[in-house]
Amino acid sequence: MPTLNQLLVNKRFKKPVSRRLKSLDQSPQKKGVCVKVFITSPKKPNSANRKVARVRLSNKEFITCSIPGEGHSLQKFSTVLVRGARVRDLPGVKYKAIRGVFDLGPVKDRKRARSIYGTPLAR
Repeated sequence: MPTLNQLLVNKRFKKPVSRRLKSLDQSPQKKGVCVKVFITSPKKPNSANRKVARVRLSNKEFITCSIPGEGHSLQKFSTVLVRGARVRDLPGVKYKAIRGVFDLGPVKDRKRARSIYGTPLAR
């Protein structure tokens, strides 16, 4: 147990903040504008065409984010909301775009796991 004098002289250390998702500036999400929308192929045992976008965030940083779900209407200068979530088979992609917010619409005819893909309850 430290003495009162030791506490005054030696300040307690703050927990170091995670710098893994540094482009988000400790925010849960960030708004950004698409600079380029393209497809890329995943790492080795998988094969597909993954849809990704190069995004310029509101803090002027550029990131690569994945576009989840089937089909999208993103193009250059579309506005997206980005969250931190790495895509395991795409190297360097540590962010995902959020469906159903701004210009990235929800997945059409989605019945299961709707909340992830921004699909409202069909009536």
